[in-house]
Amino acid sequence: MDSAGTSQPAAQADAKDTTLIYRQSRWTRLTHWLWAFSLFFMLLSGLQIFNARPQLYIGKQSGFAFNNTILQIGAENTDNGPRGYTEIFGHRFDTTGVLGWSGPPGQETPRAFPAWATIPSYYDLGTARVVHFFFAWVLSATLLVWLIAGLVNGHIRRDLAPRLDDLRRLPRDIVDHAKLKFHHTRDYNTLQKMAYGGVLFVLLPLMIATGLAMSPSMDSVLPWLNEILGGRQTARTIHFTVMVLLVLFFIIHMLMIMAAGPINELRSIITGWYRTDPPANEPTERSV
Repeated sequence: MDSAGTSQPAAQADAKDTTLIYRQSRWTRLTHWLWAFSLFFMLLSGLQIFNARPQLYIGKQSGFAFNNTILQIGAENTDNGPRGYTEIFGHRFDTTGVLGWSGPPGQETPRAFPAWATIPSYYDLGTARVVHFFFAWVLSATLLVWLIAGLVNGHIRRDLAPRLDDLRRLPRDIVDHAKLKFHHTRDYNTLQKMAYGGVLFVLLPLMIATGLAMSPSMDSVLPWLNEILGGRQTARTIHFTVMVLLVLFFIIHMLMIMAAGPINELRSIITGWYRTDPPANEPTERSV
C-alpha cells in the first residue's frame, strides 16, 4: 500500500537519465513497511484467535438458541474417517487438509486454520492475543500519524484524491490493466488511487473500529461503537471480512507489481527511485 512521495531529496538523479525520478519519500517507505509487517503478524495471530471459536455470526447474540451463523469451520467423523469442512451460509464444502482438519499425515488435528497459517503454530490463544494487539497498536498509530501528516503537507489531496480527469480515464485504465499495459509515471493512475484510498480510508479504519468494538474493555470508553456496528458478533464478522478483502488486495497488489516490473517497483519502495517511461512515450501522463 505504497503512496507517492511528496518531496525530493537535494541530490537528483544523473542528468543523463531523466527517466529516473524520486517518487517515494522516506516517510512513505517507512509507513509502507510498518503497515506490511503489522498486517502480516496481525493476520497470522488473528487466525490463531479465530481458531478458538471458528464461527461467524450476524447479530448481538450467538449460541445454540440462535440461527445466525454465516460461517463455520470444523471437523466431523464420517464413514471415511475425520473430515474437515467449511460451511458458508448453510452450504458445506469439504476442506480436509486445509481447513477444519489438517496436519502431517497420521498427525492431523481438528483446527480451523492449519498450523502453518497461524502465530504461534501451536494452539496458544494468550500469545496470539499479545502479538495481535501489539501490532494492532503499531498499525493504528502509524495510520493516524500518516493521515495527519498527509493532510498537513497536502500529500493526500495532491497524490491520492481522484480528480475529474482521473474518473474520465477510468475506463481506459481498466482496459489497460486487463491487457497488462502499464504506464510508468510519477503519478498514480485512477485504479491505484481508488485501491489505495479504499484501503487507507475505508478498510484499515474499519478494521480498527471493529477491533475496538470487540474489546469488552472499550465498552465503557466507546459504548456507542458496538451499537453502531450491530453488536460484538457482527463486528467480529465485519473484522473477518475486512481481513479477507485486505488479503485479496495484497494478492492483486503483488500480481500488478510482477506484471509492471518488480525490480522497478521494489526499488521505488525501498530506495525511493523509480524509472518512468521516456517522455516521447508518455507525453501527457502527468495529472498534477
